Amino acid sequence: MIKSAVEAILRSPALPFAVHELAWLSPCDVPFCAEVRGMCESNRCGLYNKTWTCPPGVGDWETLRDECRSYTYALVFTTKHVLEDDFDFEGITNSGAVHKQLDRAIAEGLKDAGIAHHLYSAGGCNLCKQCTYPSAPCRFPDRVHRSMEACGIDVGALARACNLRYNNGPQTVTYFSMIVF
Repeated sequence: MIKSAVEAILRSPALPFAVHELAWLSPCDVPFCAEVRGMCESNRCGLYNKTWTCPPGVGDWETLRDECRSYTYALVFTTKHVLEDDFDFEGITNSGAVHKQLDRAIAEGLKDAGIAHHLYSAGGCNLCKQCTYPSAPCRFPDRVHRSMEACGIDVGALARACNLRYNNGPQTVTYFSMIVF
């Protein structure tokens, strides 16, 4: 019953953008690994030590893994965005913002339905122009979503485990998120 309620929220026409693909799996089957977290720690994206949703502020990846695995269900979903060309950095950035807007709408729908959950998102947080990390608590702890990679989730392996397309072809970008409940 709860799975169908969650899926209905993700398929709602009221969402600001459509979910492209979705798949269910056990939270125990979500692939976590130290190497993914290591990419964060090497600051490949430039957000290391700058936000509450990225390392080290997000917490220890093994603790985050264990927290994820304490839930009963996991639902992975994607958005697919068409780009002007394969090097359309502005399109990639704007598409990421659209995906995060969808994440927030889904999280709000789950909250309104009384479904306790945790949502893992693509990339770092973009709620504030300047994050309070590390000098003050997060301004929006009820709206923030942790980065999947910062938690040590191997998104490529997750896509394969769920039989979801990691790459949707030339001139596209695909973003992933996951809900556990």
